[in-house]
Amino acid sequence: MRIPLVSLLLLLISSVCIGQTRGPENGSLVIVGGGMRDLDILREFAELAGGSDAPVVVIPTAGGSENYDEFWQGLNQFRAAGLTKLKLIHTYERAEADTAAFAQAIREAKGVWFTGGRQWRLADSYLHTEVHDALQELLERGGVIGGSSAGATILGSYLARGDTTSNTVMMGDHEEGFGFISNIAIDQHLLRRNRQFDLLEITSAKPELLDIGLDEDTAIVVRNNRFEVIGNSYVVIYDNTRQIDSGGPFYFLEPGDQYDFLERQAYRPSRSLEPLERIVETGQ
Repeated sequence: MRIPLVSLLLLLISSVCIGQTRGPENGSLVIVGGGMRDLDILREFAELAGGSDAPVVVIPTAGGSENYDEFWQGLNQFRAAGLTKLKLIHTYERAEADTAAFAQAIREAKGVWFTGGRQWRLADSYLHTEVHDALQELLERGGVIGGSSAGATILGSYLARGDTTSNTVMMGDHEEGFGFISNIAIDQHLLRRNRQFDLLEITSAKPELLDIGLDEDTAIVVRNNRFEVIGNSYVVIYDNTRQIDSGGPFYFLEPGDQYDFLERQAYRPSRSLEPLERIVETGQ
């Protein structure tokens, strides 16, 4: 049976879109590879939220402690960065997370931050609940969502290290993240924990994904379909469609470098914004 040309074109467009990596249409993300010591990363987050007095919600659920309250020491870093309007919310109960009352704090916030621990706890508590909806609404109205370590990985679409038995299992019993960036897997603590080869398992099994690994004390700031690297170490790109430098399975970005999701192209600032591929080839 002959397929009509219009139907064939729609099928082709659909297949391309399924494999397309995209950032949020509105708002921004600050995604940190864990071990955050540089308060300038949190200050960038605060600026994107609207300033140090912007209302910010902190969600520590990934950490696994029985209880959290306003005296939790994890809030000290946010205070040290100058944030003054902090509200902590936490639950392990999906039924509670799926209520308008629990999600109301997010709907009143300009920014939300997920701290570290195990990313599957965040999925168990918040994926496809009122909280998840409120987070998407926050981005749509121009807010910012940040996360470090487990709080970084959950922001992508594929949940690397999501297994409940061990954080060394790359493809485990939890595989879905919040999806604020589509078609992506995000790993953290990359060089500090000698993890630079771990993402190759996902790259091989799911070649359509863009995979990104972030070292500690380093972040990407995502606006729409482009990000910039900030912090003190490296971000590593694993991309089956584009390899540069020595032609190996991944390549490194440093602070100041930028990356375009749609083009799958890295850029390094010089006198003009040049593709990183060209800079490497010419030895600049």
